[in-house]
Amino acid sequence: MIYLEKVSKKYPNNTMALSGITFAINKGEFVSIVGHSGAGKSTILKMIIAEDAPTSGNVFYHSADIHRLGRRDILDYRRKVGIVFQDGRLLPNKTAYENIAFAMEVAGRQDEEIEADVPGVLKLVGLQDKIWNFPHELSGGERQRVAIARAIINQPDIIIADEPTGNLDPINTVDIINILKKINELGTTVILTTHNKNVVDALGKRVITLDSGKIVRDEKKGKYAL
Repeated sequence: MIYLEKVSKKYPNNTMALSGITFAINKGEFVSIVGHSGAGKSTILKMIIAEDAPTSGNVFYHSADIHRLGRRDILDYRRKVGIVFQDGRLLPNKTAYENIAFAMEVAGRQDEEIEADVPGVLKLVGLQDKIWNFPHELSGGERQRVAIARAIINQPDIIIADEPTGNLDPINTVDIINILKKINELGTTVILTTHNKNVVDALGKRVITLDSGKIVRDEKKGKYAL
């Protein structure tokens, strides 16, 4: 589904963020990408969502070179990718319902679809009783659940979760990871970056380990080993 072929990224200050990275992610996989700060995790995610382009190499979604797509095709591709950030990035002046509805509106969905789908996705993440709460009325874990609901509402092929539990306590961390596992079990590909050793070890899924912009380990049922 996603294939990085000999991808390198050099920034203007001569920092080499990635050096000849090659790996593939298959449909339905749950993959954790780990590494120290500066190892290249965020750069890889930016490549996958076409936010940044490689200095050399190619990034493919199926057979399409992401960075050679036209503007309209890029927008279509990005609709296939849902993103969950560490800080959630919810709109503070909108309720949980409105935050998710806004994502559907941007995607061109009709009012009838929004009214039908938003309560269901909030139930999936366990927040059916918080539907009209604003972000400041929610706990950190609840805000992150809303962010996940927003990311999956348009039924993307891929969920990218960038340090989604970085600001959470252990109990909320377990809840968020269990939701991501449930989404994966329903068929969505999940790409997770994390510094949390316990999360990676408990998942027992594929782990790609980066160090100084290079892959040093790629294990189908890996552990957090740095």
